[in-house]
Amino acid sequence: MNLRRRQEVVKVEKAIIGGTGVYEIGKSSQQKIKTEYGSVIVDIVKTSNGTEIAFLARHGKGHSTPPHLINYRANMKALKNLGVKYIYATGAVGSCNENFAPGDVVILKDFMDFTKTRPLTFYEGSETGVAHVAMDAPYCRNLREKFLNSAQKTGLEIKGDAVYVCTEGPRFETASEIKMYKMLGADVVGMTNVPEVVLAKELGMCYQTLGIITNWCTGIKGAVIDHDITDIVEKNKQLITETFMLALTGEELSQDNCNCKVSLLKL
Repeated sequence: MNLRRRQEVVKVEKAIIGGTGVYEIGKSSQQKIKTEYGSVIVDIVKTSNGTEIAFLARHGKGHSTPPHLINYRANMKALKNLGVKYIYATGAVGSCNENFAPGDVVILKDFMDFTKTRPLTFYEGSETGVAHVAMDAPYCRNLREKFLNSAQKTGLEIKGDAVYVCTEGPRFETASEIKMYKMLGADVVGMTNVPEVVLAKELGMCYQTLGIITNWCTGIKGAVIDHDITDIVEKNKQLITETFMLALTGEELSQDNCNCKVSLLKL
């Protein structure tokens, strides 16, 4: 990786956020983006056709930050300050749906939030004001369609759509909790997609997450997590990255056919 720091912030419209096991996507330069919530290091990757794509390692390059302490607001505001409009993300998840096994890849369609202590919004009254954000379509239908089309070309198999439960972490969930989530209609469980997806929507950015299933949830098929979950991520990482790149550099992206940029209602 080229560690040269750019003196001026360039504008980049497309970004990838890497979750557990996805800490870089190729040769890049770095930019340090300052926000009111803190500074963020973002890699800038130039593709073979000259397109620049921002890459942000959600947990840090060495997985140094646990899920409940990630500075989600700084991360998302840094991408917004770069000019980002379109974001693909990965997330390592456990499965509570017997049809989705470890090693499978799913595309998130909705979420349930069971986090407890995280700042969930940019709008907390006072100077920032008060606002509500629509959640009828948390994930961008345009990015979803482009990713599925690109996956057909790269050969990446998508097992299906999934409802995601976000828990606080860093502990895994109990068998009783998983039983409850499953009864509520959950397919997969993770620790990082909320508030990331909400903040993206507040900032008017198109956002779509791909879930990489690394394990069975506690109590499902009697499984105990006794392996390194990054091993499974590694098996899928290259093909997922290729699919992201194709989706971001293929047909021109537009925000005209979704409501992502107009989901915020300020009061």
